[in-house]
Amino acid sequence: MFVKLKSLLFWCGALIIGCSQPHPFPAGRWIDLSHDFSAETIYWPTAEPFKLDTVLAQRTSARFYYAANNFRAAEHGGTHLDAPIHFAEGRRTVDQIPLEQLIAPAVVIDVSEKAQADRDYQISVEDFAAWEIRYGPIPDKAIVLLHTGYGKFWPDRLKYLGTEKRGPDAVAELHFPGLHPEAARWLVANRQINAIGLDTPSIDYGQSKLFESHQILFERNIPAFENVAHLEQLPTIGALVVALPMKIKGGSGGPLRIVALMPGEWK
Repeated sequence: MFVKLKSLLFWCGALIIGCSQPHPFPAGRWIDLSHDFSAETIYWPTAEPFKLDTVLAQRTSARFYYAANNFRAAEHGGTHLDAPIHFAEGRRTVDQIPLEQLIAPAVVIDVSEKAQADRDYQISVEDFAAWEIRYGPIPDKAIVLLHTGYGKFWPDRLKYLGTEKRGPDAVAELHFPGLHPEAARWLVANRQINAIGLDTPSIDYGQSKLFESHQILFERNIPAFENVAHLEQLPTIGALVVALPMKIKGGSGGPLRIVALMPGEWK
């Protein structure tokens, strides 16, 4: 396992610095970790949902077909990136996050059994410790993905969020797992990660009032990916993640197209 990780880290580093190769990516399988954006896309109960308006979809007088749409939505909804400035004044906006921070080997920490048994479960320092006993320390510059198993509920708002309601009154009824603030503190104090993501609507659990995990991570310029899809398809170690958000100048977040490459030898 460690030999595989070392090889992947070397390959990833070569890719990022522009190593000259006839094939920039090795043979392998791509996995889409993004939910699509549609009228069903889940947003925070107080946020503007995604809407697609058709401008034109027909043959023109010149007899060629032409289609165009307008779309609108909040920054934070669906599969999206939270930029550090979202909860940390003066930290990076979406457009300021270095590409090197968004393209990196991933480690997947599976807490789905605990999270399925407790909608309010908070991923703990003990969960990270147990993972490291088996797989070794979380590598520097890794993207950490937390697999709660809640992706299987998408796009059922009741099962995914804990409530079907919308508006301010719905916030008190949110119940889904997240990262415990103590675990966030442990990560920033003891590990050097590029980013963190999970398959729920928020890095903080649904009943959070202060969003402390957001504050702790973002103060260190560590972005978060929320509503990530298909984490059950990734190995614990061995995938390369490419997570590229819409480049909104000054943005606090934005829609995210996140994918993972499973190189051939890890298939």
